[in-house]
Amino acid sequence: DSLRHDNEDQCGDIEVYTTGIQTRNLGKQTSLHPLHNRPTADTFTVEDAVEAIGFGYFQWKLSILTGLSWMADAMEMMILSIIAPQLQCEWRLPGWKVAMLTAVVFIGMMFSSTLWGNITDKYGRKVGLMMSMVWVLYYGFLSAFAPGYGWVLVLRGLVGFGIGGAPQSVTLYSEFLPKKSRATCIMLVEIFWVLGAVFEVLLAIWIMPSMGWRWLLGLSTAPLVLFVVLGFWLPESARFDVLSGNRESAMRTLRRIASENRKSMPLGKLIAEQQEDRGRIRDLLTPQYCRTTLLLWFIWFANAFSYYGLILLTTELFQSGEVCDVITHGAKTEPKCDLECKYLTIEDYKDLLWTTIAEFPGLFVTLFVIDRIGRKKSMAMCFLMFSVCILPLYACIGRVALTVFIFVARAFISGGFQVSYVYTPEVYPTSNRALGIGTCSGMARVGALLTPFVAQVLLKTSVYMTLSVYCVCCLLAAVASMLLPVETTGLGLQESCTIAGAQEMKTTSQMSNVSENI
Repeated sequence: DSLRHDNEDQCGDIEVYTTGIQTRNLGKQTSLHPLHNRPTADTFTVEDAVEAIGFGYFQWKLSILTGLSWMADAMEMMILSIIAPQLQCEWRLPGWKVAMLTAVVFIGMMFSSTLWGNITDKYGRKVGLMMSMVWVLYYGFLSAFAPGYGWVLVLRGLVGFGIGGAPQSVTLYSEFLPKKSRATCIMLVEIFWVLGAVFEVLLAIWIMPSMGWRWLLGLSTAPLVLFVVLGFWLPESARFDVLSGNRESAMRTLRRIASENRKSMPLGKLIAEQQEDRGRIRDLLTPQYCRTTLLLWFIWFANAFSYYGLILLTTELFQSGEVCDVITHGAKTEPKCDLECKYLTIEDYKDLLWTTIAEFPGLFVTLFVIDRIGRKKSMAMCFLMFSVCILPLYACIGRVALTVFIFVARAFISGGFQVSYVYTPEVYPTSNRALGIGTCSGMARVGALLTPFVAQVLLKTSVYMTLSVYCVCCLLAAVASMLLPVETTGLGLQESCTIAGAQEMKTTSQMSNVSENI
């Protein structure tokens, strides 16, 4: 039997395999009775297989390998705050050139995130992820040999271009996870991010005083080397293979997972839905997904805008000691030499460690509530708590209270960021899942690019205005989270561009069989 979706502009051909028979609809003129389109009791979907196999040894290995890519991503981001002061002093750079070292990485990420998502949806999850990580490894290691400022700028921009593909590890990872474990596992990937940032700081404490920044750049690629070497073990996503028409490849992957987890495969034939048109941005803006996409773009923007803004605010406020000092003297500070520099000290590295470790509480709080109250409410809660923690900064509070409120705010905004990583792959179908994450990640980089103008430039003019921008932005993001049309808690991943997908087809078939038997 063969069938096509009603919405032929979005969905491609569908192959249904039954016992001993394989046919394929190659033209739009074919029309069969709906009863002929139902999968039989001898068929199953990839979602059925993933749920039957469950979480086991295979997913544990995949968790560690995915975590290595996140560690590498965190180290490449953390290194910006370590080498920038060093290069400013060593090469006598003005402030705007130092700022460009950070900005160029976010610019590269902003322009590449959508591209990597498109590649991943068209050519495979493994292909897109491996290409981006090899790219980061090559240019990250090459930047250690940069002869001057211009070369560092270009090479770090190319590193940022590769890092734009790092979120695709979540795409690959999520498609192998049963729905019961999906939220917990994706949330726990954040631990690898924190470990990567902590490892980078400890590496800097060891390397920087004696060997310098070039050795730090070179040795920071170690997790990437490990990931690329072990990455050849990665299988292609069975969901992607099915959508590409590679049924046999999908079956081999599922049998391999079942063997490693010591579980049994479902009986019958795999339903293979082929969709030729994948990775198209216009599919994210169809009436079915337009509202979701626009709201998620703003949510990701607000997450990055507030997360990186708080990091910059932390430095500014800690240097002043108390909020009152910033309010009173922020706009009246004495001009300093544009080339004035300050090397990082052990105390500075300790501050970096503490601010990084502050993300653990938020991770565990959101991990506790994400399956209990749902994805949408969890994101809204994190944004709301961030705004609540910002409010006391309007008053004159001391350094201890300032530290407490900033750390709690960072805990919640980082937790909210992880919830968005859980929700986004769940709400998009396999045909556009990578592109959905890629475009959202691109919007996040726009927020990261704009936030220095608020946290550093506007702060010199008005502390109250600066805090108000972040507070209002997160309150709007909380509202946007609640306005999302779909709550994905407890739902399986969509296989095709229709909401119903094969799971609903199979459910309808089973209900009809029961009715016929009665």
